Amino acid sequence: MPLDIDRYSHLSSPLQRWDPRIKIAALGVFIICIALLKTLPMAIIALIIAGMVLWFSKLPGHFVSHGMTGVIIFLLPFFFIMPFTYPGESNTTFLGLDFAWEGFRLACLIFLKAVSIVLTSFAIFGSSRFDVSMIALQHLKCPKILTQMLLFTYRYTYTFLDEMRRMHTSMSVRGFIPRTDMYTLRTFGNFVGTLLIRSFERTERVYKAMLSKGYQGEFHTLVTFKTDYFDWFKFTLIIILAVVLFSIDASGRFIAAEQGWY
Repeated sequence: MPLDIDRYSHLSSPLQRWDPRIKIAALGVFIICIALLKTLPMAIIALIIAGMVLWFSKLPGHFVSHGMTGVIIFLLPFFFIMPFTYPGESNTTFLGLDFAWEGFRLACLIFLKAVSIVLTSFAIFGSSRFDVSMIALQHLKCPKILTQMLLFTYRYTYTFLDEMRRMHTSMSVRGFIPRTDMYTLRTFGNFVGTLLIRSFERTERVYKAMLSKGYQGEFHTLVTFKTDYFDWFKFTLIIILAVVLFSIDASGRFIAAEQGWY
């Protein structure tokens, strides 16, 4: 099943009630802070904070774990590659290969930061409807063309997946069974080509339909945003946490450099 990230945006939570503009701005700064971290202890703390933010979003655990599976599978090879390929003097050997602990530390750092960023992104976009989040981005002066591209990509990805499933079902009904031969390769090539042509034709129809309804390069919406003092309190709290986290990380890097750890 596709991961429609706003599937549970109707669930009431402190993040769901947070003004999407303020939420994106605050947690966006927090994500940037996470990306700039260089020390493992602060990366671990960032992961804990990201987990707490996700907990406040009230998103179901099975939904988040389903989305995180692919991320973790993508990140795991770093633990098998970086310790054995990190430039510099190796500290020890493992299975006859040079093993650098600095490479292992860097792999852990990348893993922790990436998981923290993805969890925070789930909290941002999972607690509001995706179209509302895109409108909030426009209010934050994000280029309109970018937000519209994101919205169209998100919307029509599922449409094209449905089209692909229907075509695959049609092939199966006609008796097609995948094998390791040229006939199967040609069939899949025709499958991909037909899907691309149908996708192009659909985009043409959608664009003409939008023009007929007065589309002029921007979306008009009835969505309105309201901000209260509690929204600003949450904004201030997240910004303070981000600044403190980054400051402690920078201090730790400075001390480590002074003592020659890096």
